[in-house]
Amino acid sequence: MKTNISVVRELLRKDPVLAKKMVHPFVAQKKSMYVDRLLHPATTAELGLIYFRLTPLCNLRCVMCGQRGDKGVLKGSFAAGEAKKIVPLEDYKRLVDQIKHKKPVVYLWGGEPFLYPDLFPLIDYMMEAGLVVSVNTNGTFLEKYAKEIVERKWHALFVSLDGFEETNDRIRGSGSYRRVVDGFEAINREKARQGSHYPYMGVVTTVNNLNYKDLYALAEATRPFKLAWHIYNLGTYANDAIVARQREFMKRELDTDIACLPGYATGYNEDIDGQELYDILSRIHAMDIDHPIITVPALEPDKIDIYYSKLEEPVRTHCSVPWSQCNIDYNGDVCFCADYNDYPLGNIRETPFFEIFNGERARKFRLALKNSKDGIFPGCIRCYQNMLCGRRVKGF
Repeated sequence: MKTNISVVRELLRKDPVLAKKMVHPFVAQKKSMYVDRLLHPATTAELGLIYFRLTPLCNLRCVMCGQRGDKGVLKGSFAAGEAKKIVPLEDYKRLVDQIKHKKPVVYLWGGEPFLYPDLFPLIDYMMEAGLVVSVNTNGTFLEKYAKEIVERKWHALFVSLDGFEETNDRIRGSGSYRRVVDGFEAINREKARQGSHYPYMGVVTTVNNLNYKDLYALAEATRPFKLAWHIYNLGTYANDAIVARQREFMKRELDTDIACLPGYATGYNEDIDGQELYDILSRIHAMDIDHPIITVPALEPDKIDIYYSKLEEPVRTHCSVPWSQCNIDYNGDVCFCADYNDYPLGNIRETPFFEIFNGERARKFRLALKNSKDGIFPGCIRCYQNMLCGRRVKGF
């Protein structure tokens, strides 16, 4: 199974300038794992990737989502109240000025980032600063803004699709599949009209027990989309026992409560036939198709069943995220973990970024992680970032 680096190899052929910029976060992550984490574990000089969760608001209600799904923690009046705290454009501009010399890749997400009111001027400013900008979206606004997106030459779009039409709509909401397809078609028309190859577009599919049997049908359906990649995310999952251990650990080691991890104890990992899923993924990887197929994490065939049925068994350890990445939350809080923002390090509206990134709370977090069993916290065991940036367990 291919990993994310295969996208860079493909970009080298199509767009060497952008590929060179994309190499930076991979190098920073590897250096942070094998140098910074070992030799000076409390601090780091690396900054390869920054996530920006721009808004807690979303127009879809995907059932497995840790934010807005069945057990999500950002719903209803609470999400509406949180949306009043979003960082204004001028504060983000000040942050960009502070970080641009490090040339991190920027990943904008949410909620749904198109619901952030100043998305377009923010991306303009980031790109003028020389940053590579990617946007993770549910795709339902692409048709509306296709002309502007292509004119501005956004670098990359990560678009969520979780199955062929009926399956996707059962998970993500009625009519969502068709709106994504219409969006892809509109972007591709504009790229042809304007003579541009930007943005590169890829699909991200979160595997769960509602869609895994439909993944091949989705892969076939993507043929006309003109994609640059298709990522099959095996999913972020937890259970009540893992949540309890994480809660106790965070209170003991970092004196903080947790709120986010329970949103991933959804049960959508249960009753997945590992052998059947492996067979489906093997057929997909063997397809004669014009874009890389990537699985996160890439596992050995006989280990997929363990991934879903034995959540307490690690498949990646020694997470390196805090030594090369961070997430800026919609309220300005800086956290190392994009999905688990229970331990804010500081706020960009109050403190310069690099004072936060290597500040007292950041150093305390890094040391707690490094000194933990297997170099991960109890709640990290199926975390998507750990799947990308952790060390592969032998045999997996």
